Amino acid sequence: MLENPNNSDYHIYGIGAALVDTEIEVTDTDLSRLEIEKGVMTLVDPERQQQLVEHLSDHLVASKRASGGSAANTIIAASYFGARTFYSCKVAADENGDFYLRDLEAAGVDYHREIDRTDGTTGKCLVMITPDAERTMNTFLGVSETISVQELHPEAVSNSRFVYIEGYLVTSTSGRAAAIELHKMAQRDNINIALSLSDPAMVEFFRDGLTEMIGSGVDLLFCNQAEAQGFTRTDNLDDAVAELRKIARTFAITRGAQGALVFDGEKCIDIAPHAVTAIDTNGAGDMFAGAFIYALTHNLSYQQAGQLASRASAQVVSQFGPRLRPDQHQQILREVLG
Repeated sequence: MLENPNNSDYHIYGIGAALVDTEIEVTDTDLSRLEIEKGVMTLVDPERQQQLVEHLSDHLVASKRASGGSAANTIIAASYFGARTFYSCKVAADENGDFYLRDLEAAGVDYHREIDRTDGTTGKCLVMITPDAERTMNTFLGVSETISVQELHPEAVSNSRFVYIEGYLVTSTSGRAAAIELHKMAQRDNINIALSLSDPAMVEFFRDGLTEMIGSGVDLLFCNQAEAQGFTRTDNLDDAVAELRKIARTFAITRGAQGALVFDGEKCIDIAPHAVTAIDTNGAGDMFAGAFIYALTHNLSYQQAGQLASRASAQVVSQFGPRLRPDQHQQILREVLG
């Protein structure tokens, strides 16, 4: 178990993009026709996103809007499990921004209520789900692209047990600077630092920036196997594990249907998968991180944290959307922990 300050008001302080998601079902043919790279997050301008929406207008009948962003999904999951959470993000003074903040409040997540909301557009993400359950995201960051150190809340940071940094921030110059400053603040106050590599595309195209964000190291790193091997420039899991130990005190590598591998600072622990029929992988890694950090901040072992995270993420992929219903979190806690 990582050491935690005893006087923390928040279990987790997170920072990341604020995105209003629209999730739709598509086919591989749709992706090919629209020249969309499958399985990764691609940044697009508003014109391109609108073009995609128009081309897929006949698919939008069953779509629904939800607050999202990788770190937000993680923080909201932890909150529904029972963690006290705070989220730093940037939304515009528009209807989507109103919707987003209401959704955070409904999930019990605190946020910086005194920050001025700017003109512009709140970020939007088109999440396309193919029949094999793979998620492909085209994201217009909107004002999230300009998230900066101004959105940090030093008092909340200093009163947290963990800070959680979303790897997607690497695509924004000001966002990357905010992540680096948050890392420094947490180190100064002896607060645990968790970071997610977020996406294979982030590792491929922004590796140097992620290395800056990791700095002298983190206490807990989240990634999937492709991200682990891509970031460490290795071609097998064992070598990736050896390299990750140089930058992270502990880490969790998700492996889809093969479960997960957790390193607790001393040994590697294999976490068994849960057999489910996957229909939508959107949010699986976010849920894993949220459940895992919740467990660590509630005196559970790394083994228990991995088991809870594995079960919760399996539930996410078995239904549409990146998040579970509030009541499902408590059901899973009872199932895994008794």
